[in-house]
Amino acid sequence: MQITSAMVKELREKTNVGIMDCKAALQETQGDMQKAIDYLRQKGLAVAQKRAGRIASEGMVHSYIHAGGKIGVMVEVNCETDFTARNEAFGDFVKNLAMHIAATNPLAIDREGLAQEIVAREKEIYRAQALETGKPENIVDKIAEGKLNKFYQEVCLLEQAYVRDTDIAIEDLLNELRAKTGENVIVRRFIRYQLGEDSAS
Repeated sequence: MQITSAMVKELREKTNVGIMDCKAALQETQGDMQKAIDYLRQKGLAVAQKRAGRIASEGMVHSYIHAGGKIGVMVEVNCETDFTARNEAFGDFVKNLAMHIAATNPLAIDREGLAQEIVAREKEIYRAQALETGKPENIVDKIAEGKLNKFYQEVCLLEQAYVRDTDIAIEDLLNELRAKTGENVIVRRFIRYQLGEDSAS
């Protein structure tokens, strides 16, 4: 059975699980939505999302220096217990995340973290571009919205494709770690320095 992006989107909205996991669940269950939800619950991914409200006060701050000292990253990732903070899977995630940030230079962790003036400016540019091509006014906003979503995927850390495996997003990796540890794990903050440039976090 053909798994459509609309089906993946619906399952994602119902479970808050990453896109790749939703797609895999639908493929596994031949597109049956309820079975796909059950499948994700059995894997523990949907349950992991429910932990998102729990306090995460433990964790790790990790620094990574790249390109002969020309790029530096510090990232803080939090979890609920010291036991998980010392877990190898948690440590690997944080280290890989720091390397990813060095490579991709995200502007924010998620959409909420982006400055509103940046979003407004991008949307205005996309609207102007669509108008210039002669598109009717009633679909200009839809085109701008589509381009804005692509912009989010490029600059929001959690939505970025993972540099080591571009088929999955950072959010998918985070959800896998939550399922594996059974804890709420959150990316708290990061800062990236590049020689001769202003830092962004």
